[in-house]
Amino acid sequence: MTSDPSAPVCVLGTGLIGGSLLRAAVAAGYTGFGYNRSAPGAAAARADGFDVSGDLPGVLRRAASTDALLVLGVPMPAIDHLLAEIATFAPGCALTDVVSVKGPVLDAVREHGLDRRYVGGHPMAGTARSGWDATDADLFRDAVWAIGVDEGTHAETWLRVARLALDCGSVLVPVRAEEHDGAVARISHLPHVFAEALAAAGTAGGPLALGLAAGSFRDGTRVAGSAPDLVRAICEPNAAALLRVLDESLAALTAARDSLRADGTLGPLVDAGYSGRVDFEDRQRPEITGIAPGEHDWLDRYAEAGRAGGVITTLP
Repeated sequence: MTSDPSAPVCVLGTGLIGGSLLRAAVAAGYTGFGYNRSAPGAAAARADGFDVSGDLPGVLRRAASTDALLVLGVPMPAIDHLLAEIATFAPGCALTDVVSVKGPVLDAVREHGLDRRYVGGHPMAGTARSGWDATDADLFRDAVWAIGVDEGTHAETWLRVARLALDCGSVLVPVRAEEHDGAVARISHLPHVFAEALAAAGTAGGPLALGLAAGSFRDGTRVAGSAPDLVRAICEPNAAALLRVLDESLAALTAARDSLRADGTLGPLVDAGYSGRVDFEDRQRPEITGIAPGEHDWLDRYAEAGRAGGVITTLP
């Protein structure tokens, strides 16, 4: 396998995240090409000068012949079909993804026998818009990119994925799949659910409520502007972890409601929320150094450093 940073990148699914990755990779000097199931989406990418086709077998044969890094850029419900095609046409290619859950993707990759050259990925970036027209080469600039350090990860493939993410402008957080899914249930998927509930509550208040709505409503409901099918595809594959944090949050809300009814106060919820926001604003991201991919226990050391909030900004 080549370790050339300009080696080809093949993006499978050129919507907001996949398409932005293709733009960013090409801007960083990579040879990039891709596949998109939607003919209008592929045509829009070509109209902007990008090499995107609707011929999946043809794209995968090209990836296999050029040792391209494959990037799965589709929602979780479409992953199994793509993996079956990859297993047929490009089983030797290095493989990563940008899906918002990691455990289910890792399980699917293993089921198709493609885990030997797979490294999970999840850039923590996005907008409420979707499709090629929403893509942006700077979407990942200064964003966090979760990168898998699961058991069995090979250093060469990991370095290739890590280099791509860094070249797209991100910083890396090494993380195990299960821990990733538990964390994003709290900081990504739960906010999606709460945004939907808040937007629905505002609408239920009628024209007066919406007429009075300002910054807090706007900010709290931003992600509710995402297409409903996309929200379902993001959140529902992480059901187990999301259910746990929903139960936790509902218990906190119930306690606040009961306290308000009994004592006229929201109880400890407001203080806890304020502390949480301060923690977010004051968070530290120590740089992870001194770990060489491939050395003894490198995966465990990266996982521990990521768990502590560390980030990778350069490669050894």
